[in-house]
Amino acid sequence: MSKGYVLAAALGLGCTAVLAKVPADKAAELDGAKYTCMGAEKAGTPGGVAEYSGQYLGTWPGQSKKSGYEAGPYKDEKPTLTITAANMGEHADKLTEGQKALLKQYSNYKMLVYPSHRDFRNADWVCDAVKKNATTAEVVHDGLGVTGISGAIPFPFPQSGLEAIWNVINPHRAWTEDSLYDIADVYANGSIAWGRIKFRTLDPGRDPVKRGSYQDKIGAYFFQSYLLPERDKGFTAVGYQPNDFSRDATSSWQYLPGLRRVRQAPEVGFDYPVPPAGLRTVDDDYVFNGSPERYTWKLVGKKEFYIPYHNFKLQDPSLKYKDLVTPNTINPDYVRYELHRAWVVEGTLKAGVRHIYAKRTLYADEDTWMAMWADNYDSRGQLWRTAFAAYFYSQESKALHRGATIYHDLQSKAYEASYLNNEQADGSRKINVPLTPAQFSPEAAARAGR
Repeated sequence: MSKGYVLAAALGLGCTAVLAKVPADKAAELDGAKYTCMGAEKAGTPGGVAEYSGQYLGTWPGQSKKSGYEAGPYKDEKPTLTITAANMGEHADKLTEGQKALLKQYSNYKMLVYPSHRDFRNADWVCDAVKKNATTAEVVHDGLGVTGISGAIPFPFPQSGLEAIWNVINPHRAWTEDSLYDIADVYANGSIAWGRIKFRTLDPGRDPVKRGSYQDKIGAYFFQSYLLPERDKGFTAVGYQPNDFSRDATSSWQYLPGLRRVRQAPEVGFDYPVPPAGLRTVDDDYVFNGSPERYTWKLVGKKEFYIPYHNFKLQDPSLKYKDLVTPNTINPDYVRYELHRAWVVEGTLKAGVRHIYAKRTLYADEDTWMAMWADNYDSRGQLWRTAFAAYFYSQESKALHRGATIYHDLQSKAYEASYLNNEQADGSRKINVPLTPAQFSPEAAARAGR
């Protein structure tokens, strides 16, 4: 076992409902002196991980708006460390393999490290759900589903790889989003291909005023309508992802402009390539999402890493794409890293099933269980793609929210910067606004495509 990991556990998908519930006395430690309600350690570390304060919920000193872009509470801070290829060896134990590869491969890649902060807490209803899940939630149906109250992680004290990956799949985040996003596909020769989508999502189980179950049918509805590139204009995909993959699969209906009709799509999960460039897979969204069924999952442990965090600045509408979208990688001057403890979860492709990634390593923030970074390997065992999501705190959802997400292909030396919103009007990213299932129907796809 690598030095520094505090836990190692593994469980394949062949087992059901074991090592799941924790004793009541352990669950009682949640939101106490030692642990947050999410099961994260409150204490800081000598290396620089901040002590948990949880002093902010939905607002912070200096906030001026109830919605839209805010610079955040740490806007005046300066980096305390810059990691480059020249000094990465001094910090190697706190870097992911993908970060090391990027530092080695690109001379303009660097990591600006800022002070660590753990100041935002969860709403009471989220904490209440986690506490209930701690003693009741289980992995069921040969690993294809879980029980428990939705809208919060099912396993605050994970005891297996399966429990860990279900936390990654089900962190607490926004109930809805209705946004306009840009996509930049940047190739090794410096050329850029642009995309633009109208994006919506509705996660019924994260409704802040209504509790649901992880055995409810729908996990999330999705809607994506392409405005760019011109060849894809009008192409619209709608559908849903289930909560329990033993009962259903990700289902999608697509409006095809050339045919001027809606058709149900074939399988769209797993390694289905995402338009416009196919530089990422469907299950790369949020750096991992969807069914865990094709991998055997291992909970390697928890360790300190420099991970992207509190990336308010990267979402700033005053930033222009000509300055942000640079060769080799997104401009690192605008990406904030902090030292945090992260859970490391590894997935190894099972024999007899297909996926372009033979192995995936995910790094999930201990305070939220949101996967901040992913390293993905090809069938030869070579690191192929590495991705990170630049989260910022949303005053609307009272949770971290995914901003720009960067997908690097180390072999082709291309990258995709997705979920860019900087050059769209402030307010074009709407979070936790009411949406209905009818807005994700085949009829909705036809209306959008025309």
